[in-house]
Amino acid sequence: MHQFFVEENQVGKDFITITGPDVFHMKQVLRMKPGEIVRVISGGGQDYECRVLELTDTFVQLDILDSEAAHTELPCRIYLFQALAKGSRMEYIIQKAVELGVYEIIPVAMKYCVVKLDSRKEQGKITRWQAIAESAAKQSKRSRIPLVRPVMDYPQAVAYAGECDFRFVPYENERGMQATAQALESLRAIERGQSISVLIGPEGGFCEEEIDAVRQQMQVLSLGKRILRTDTAAITAMSVLMLHLELYLG
Repeated sequence: MHQFFVEENQVGKDFITITGPDVFHMKQVLRMKPGEIVRVISGGGQDYECRVLELTDTFVQLDILDSEAAHTELPCRIYLFQALAKGSRMEYIIQKAVELGVYEIIPVAMKYCVVKLDSRKEQGKITRWQAIAESAAKQSKRSRIPLVRPVMDYPQAVAYAGECDFRFVPYENERGMQATAQALESLRAIERGQSISVLIGPEGGFCEEEIDAVRQQMQVLSLGKRILRTDTAAITAMSVLMLHLELYLG
């Protein structure tokens, strides 16, 4: 079943009207016909199951069949604080994090980041990353499009992450799995609607000062004996959290 996102003003009592680029996609790419069933998510996160009634060059009219279609979001909000990564690696991280249920992605400039973005390039990157998040949300049948925030410096990121209920930092030089076991055990107490922050370091790793700055307010842990690339670390952390939340909170 194909999925589309709309704004609240496109949703009526019995009908939903799709406009913009999705009209061309539905008509010319997907070759959709009246009678086909689609899933639609409103700006407020409401899920709808709809039937295509009419396709024109400027709009598609949908009949609402069910206003409580399956909800696909995790029961808790995961904030991924991701160090800037080079090339397509950042795009890959965003795509996979969205598929795994991330709530927000916050790019972070750290000391050993290979990538250095100036203000002129940053807005173009954010626009590109947000488009990737939207595409991944559609593909994975998410009930919302995760927000990709503007790049934060490290102190800003630490302060924002500190607002979450549970706060984790996978660190490549952390030895032993005891802290990891304790972190997972602490998640047994998590409740629906609470938040988790995960801070992932860059290709060059965390500097000692960055880790020292968070030890008092975040749980520093290991993802195993091997050194993981930044994209592997992000996906591993997201996968563990997703499975835990799905298993224990449903």
